[in-house]
Amino acid sequence: MIQPGSQRFFHLHLVSDATGETLNTVAKAAAAQYSDFRPIAHIYALVRTPSQLNRALREIEEQPGIVLFTLINPDIRHHLERQCEAMGVPCLSILDPIITILSQYLNATSRPQVGGQHALNSDYFRRIDALNFTMAHDDGQSIDDIEKSDVIILGVSRTSKTPTSIYLAQRGIRVANIPIVPGVPVPQKLMTVKVPVVVGLIASAERIAQIRRHRLLSLKESRSTDYVDPRQITDELMNMKTLCSNNDWPMIDVTRRSVEETAASILNMLSESKRLDK
Repeated sequence: MIQPGSQRFFHLHLVSDATGETLNTVAKAAAAQYSDFRPIAHIYALVRTPSQLNRALREIEEQPGIVLFTLINPDIRHHLERQCEAMGVPCLSILDPIITILSQYLNATSRPQVGGQHALNSDYFRRIDALNFTMAHDDGQSIDDIEKSDVIILGVSRTSKTPTSIYLAQRGIRVANIPIVPGVPVPQKLMTVKVPVVVGLIASAERIAQIRRHRLLSLKESRSTDYVDPRQITDELMNMKTLCSNNDWPMIDVTRRSVEETAASILNMLSESKRLDK
């Protein structure tokens, strides 16, 4: 355990024979439950040979910590477990408990496949199509065919429209996002289009002003402008709320929400819409 000042750190070694995406996501979710500690993550992806594993083991020995892994090859896996036991460091396969439950419930034997969740199947190509569509319809582009969207996201500047759209696209959801800009009419097609979900993103004027100021600073722009004026932003938000209210479009306040939480709310709306359509 490393303890510089009041912040405590620990080493977290993530060993995977695929991209490590699943492992990294689970590890982050678990580590987040211990806010007094911060993990120093060491990621070893595409570990499929003894020599690749030995490189990881050397670093684990130099900087001992928790070892989490997803490895299919039994020889590679057992070598890792034996070496970790010899070094006295905890070692866990994160998928084993889930695979065990599935095996018992389904009364079936698993057929392990390295990187199976990344297979080039129809679901993969659906996600690629959704990402291409979403990028082509970012920030009010390509309005003519927004009826092909699964979700349309509206919002004033700096309400995380694009990050939320891309996150949803990675889940296979086609998204168009449209900025609501002072003095710029809302696209007429938006008022008549029928898609499963149209949702507005809002936030507090203070939060939006803060993000906009940071944006201007990153562009080396220091001049005073209405863009960061809280009164102007409040007017923008009032217009946004009126637009959504008049059209019965739900709104999500993203002031204290992560992109993932906002996307989860939208996915719930989409699921509910599909359920009602049945």
